[in-house]
Amino acid sequence: MTQADFLKSPFPAPTELAPAAYAGPRRFFNRELSWLAFNWRVLDESRNPRVPLLERVRFLSISATNLDEFYTVRVAGLRQLARTGNALPSDDGLPPAEQLSLINEDARKLMTAQQTIWKKLTREMEGEGIQILSRAKLTKTDEAFLADYFLNQVFPVLSPLAIDPAHPFPFIPNTGFCLAIELERATDGRRMQALLPIPQQIRRFVALPGAARFLPMEEVLLLHLGSLFPGYRDAGHCTFRVLRDSDLEVEEEAEDLVREFETALKRRRRGQVIRMKITADAPQGLRALIMEELAVSPDEVVEVKGMVGMADVKELVLDSRRDLQWPPFTPRVPERVQDHEGDMFAAIRQKDMLLHHPYETFDMVVRFLEQAARDPNVLAIKQTLYRTSWDSPVVSALCEAAESGKTVTALVELKARFDEAANIRQSRRLERAGAHVVYGFTNYKTHAKISTVVRREGDQLVTYTHFGTGNYHPITARIYTDLSLFTCDPALGRDATKVFNYLSGYVQPEGLENLAISPTSLKPRLLELIAAEADHARAGRPADIWGKVNSVIEPDVIDALYAASQAGVKINLIVRGICGLRPGIKGLSDNIRVKSIVGRFLEHSRIVCFGNGAGLPSKKARVFLSSADWMGRNLTRRVETLVEATNRTVKDQIISQIMAANLADEAQSWVLRPDGRYLRDLPEGADLFNCHRFFMDNPSLSGRGSAGAKDAPKLALASDG
Repeated sequence: MTQADFLKSPFPAPTELAPAAYAGPRRFFNRELSWLAFNWRVLDESRNPRVPLLERVRFLSISATNLDEFYTVRVAGLRQLARTGNALPSDDGLPPAEQLSLINEDARKLMTAQQTIWKKLTREMEGEGIQILSRAKLTKTDEAFLADYFLNQVFPVLSPLAIDPAHPFPFIPNTGFCLAIELERATDGRRMQALLPIPQQIRRFVALPGAARFLPMEEVLLLHLGSLFPGYRDAGHCTFRVLRDSDLEVEEEAEDLVREFETALKRRRRGQVIRMKITADAPQGLRALIMEELAVSPDEVVEVKGMVGMADVKELVLDSRRDLQWPPFTPRVPERVQDHEGDMFAAIRQKDMLLHHPYETFDMVVRFLEQAARDPNVLAIKQTLYRTSWDSPVVSALCEAAESGKTVTALVELKARFDEAANIRQSRRLERAGAHVVYGFTNYKTHAKISTVVRREGDQLVTYTHFGTGNYHPITARIYTDLSLFTCDPALGRDATKVFNYLSGYVQPEGLENLAISPTSLKPRLLELIAAEADHARAGRPADIWGKVNSVIEPDVIDALYAASQAGVKINLIVRGICGLRPGIKGLSDNIRVKSIVGRFLEHSRIVCFGNGAGLPSKKARVFLSSADWMGRNLTRRVETLVEATNRTVKDQIISQIMAANLADEAQSWVLRPDGRYLRDLPEGADLFNCHRFFMDNPSLSGRGSAGAKDAPKLALASDG
């Protein structure tokens, strides 16, 4: 199916249920259950035969990590509401207690499926020469190797802990993994209970000599109990793993915000246990003791018939077995940058440039800042930092610029969940280099991705601006699909400067020429654009909306889309994760289609296109890229950007290449049905269109240089409309 065929195909027949059946809260899907549906789609990739074997192992690990984070943040919050008697329903009408019950039921099914898939994957891995062994299958050579390994690599970092009145139950941190043992003394049969917390710094799977053969760490410990508890034997054991409430609470009036966050991070480790996994055959005495000491109720305990700590299987994605992973892919350097001999400023001066990561290398963003740091004509750099790596080249470039005397302002967001510690470290580093470091608002996260460079050119000051849909993080940029817009448009430079002044001075910007920002103008602008498209439909003009976001749950936005659908606007949404909108309901959302793409790369870019009275694709379309998803937190409790692309080539690239390929994708696409199910069709042997493969094979339109200008591939050509 081509993109043109897809867009011409009829919308699926809407459900025949009366619209009244979906009045009120029933017009929305539940946010938490929709997230679980997304994680089921991730898990399904681990049994997709079109995915290489070790990539399926990786997807299994990702599904487990996702579920852990979901529990430590979302479920923890719901549980707190339920325990305090809060019965306020969610937008779909479910009170916290009922949501928890439904989550628990679905999550337990998902965890059972993970174990089933793991067993199948281990059999396939064994067929490829990768074995996960037990103690019973070790050879004498293996045992000799493990004796040395244990003594030198494991024993020094272990802390075996007896549990008795003189040795109280130890603190187990969030995601802490333990071996619990019933011990019996050989001389008199005396019993003792003990714990062996397994440090997170050591590998879960120990590589044995020879081919790819591995022994889980808990098996290594059981093999050497005699060294840890001399004179005792194993009378029963189990493994368990805990998850704790990891949501941060910060005092809004804290005088030293960095110090307050450092304290809050320590509190996170000690949050209440919200879920405990334990092996199903655990001795009853041990099980009861662990539950009592961790203060977990039976509904918070998950008995596992199989492997506890499924997230750890990512260790088995072996560098030595590239043949069982995705084929190698090297991101491209845009031809236009090459035409200008690597000079980013010259490439941007030619005209606006949109890069599509990871297909175009994120190194161009780093190069932009590194060149700015070393350019004697650059006077000032301003940068937002939401997520960074521990050894961030972006931060290194900013430090170099500050040390060379340039004015550097860095907005570091301390509330970037699970990256707070890294961001605190980077803020200290920037301050030492002489940069101005600000932390924005205590009650809003700064999620916008903006960078400005002010450069003297002749007797003029020119502002070069970068707007991104993803983080300034070189590692995640290899697997997240995101957009980078580089421009020296004066209006966008002025807008970006006003946003930075807002972040550092707290004065709301006035007179923005292009940008809309949260929490002030982004949501109203989005609603106005949706309403304008509905007006075109009512006037008999072609009317289309194409959107690509990670989540859609904001009620006002969903209701605006419903109203546009009822007016006759054809709406195609690509929503990777949570979707609270019900498509295909007669009289409510007949004209809305929703799909989710889950594949080799994590879809992360946020795009919305409006036909503007000419339909889509069209040269008259209005095209926007954003840092914001359509969620309440993004639209009302964060600083976000919505920037309109005005350059013709950039618009053409977004509509006719990026959005066209995403809409045409078949190989990685799931279609959302009115009842909340996601369906996909993967006929065996069929050559299905894969948008990730398309982007890997074809350069972006606006990044093309003289070599590619004549023959740039497109899936659809924008008509004159």
